[in-house]
Amino acid sequence: MLSRFGIIFLCLFLLSACGETKAQGHLQKAGLLVPDTVNDQVWATKGFNGLLKIQSKFNIDVFYKEGMNSEDKVEKAVKEFDQKGVNLIFGHGSEYAEYFNQISKDYPNIHFVSFNGDAKTPNSTSLNFKGHAMGFFGGMVAAHMSKQHKVGVLAAYEWQPEIEGFYQGAMAEDKNTHVSIEYVGNWDDDNKAIQLVDRMLDTGVDVVYPAGDGFNVPVIERVKDRGQYVIGYVSEQSDFGESTVLTSTIQQVDKLYVKVADQFNNQKLKSGNLSFDFQDDVISLGKYSPLVDKGFIHKMDSYIETYKNSGNLP
Repeated sequence: MLSRFGIIFLCLFLLSACGETKAQGHLQKAGLLVPDTVNDQVWATKGFNGLLKIQSKFNIDVFYKEGMNSEDKVEKAVKEFDQKGVNLIFGHGSEYAEYFNQISKDYPNIHFVSFNGDAKTPNSTSLNFKGHAMGFFGGMVAAHMSKQHKVGVLAAYEWQPEIEGFYQGAMAEDKNTHVSIEYVGNWDDDNKAIQLVDRMLDTGVDVVYPAGDGFNVPVIERVKDRGQYVIGYVSEQSDFGESTVLTSTIQQVDKLYVKVADQFNNQKLKSGNLSFDFQDDVISLGKYSPLVDKGFIHKMDSYIETYKNSGNLP
């Protein structure tokens, strides 16, 4: 049975085929590779939505493949995309940077785009979200709303810049706040993430920042069940409950996809590693819970606007 995303894609694909879409610039067709599924409702879903927006804006055919979690699978997919006339391929994850570094030399007419990696060839680009400020503002909200002056960040890996940002933001808002930090060691280990968040909550932490897109949904559900608060991560997650999700730190992947496709279409997409932040309108805070007082929200809006204009955090 087709998923609803599969049905959407099939309908759009059939419409584009019937209409004989024609590109108006350098971009001919676009492809997307994801390691698991586009139905995860977080990271990969945002990439898939970006692909559909590219299709709509540029009136081109688009293709995607799921389960692309090895170099062999990626090589076969790229070959198939090349035969279809795809000349812009998005690998939706950091692992694709290395795959593309090996493959791209064999496909000089294709530009390869990955995330949070190190692109080393003339026809590859890695997109990196600057997570420090995102975490900083999330930490400010967490510290402001913590009744116990205890907040926690549950991250996947130590290298994530939003971790230090969260800590600094919490300290900037309330220097008496205690920040607990735990690492899952994986983007997708739900069981370990649940164990760690339970341990945090047992110590009195009442606001959690689950900084891992693969496990943050079950963590939010657990925190909700225990009557505490979270700061959403990557996506707008207020739908999980306005009395639980204080706000979300959003990476607008779909908007960045379109921005990159536009640059490529105009032959202005640079190779190498590119970074994006609040100033590029692809990172933002989401909806605030009604529990957050309006005076504080106004202050946060002012801080974010100052950061966008000057690069200075509070």
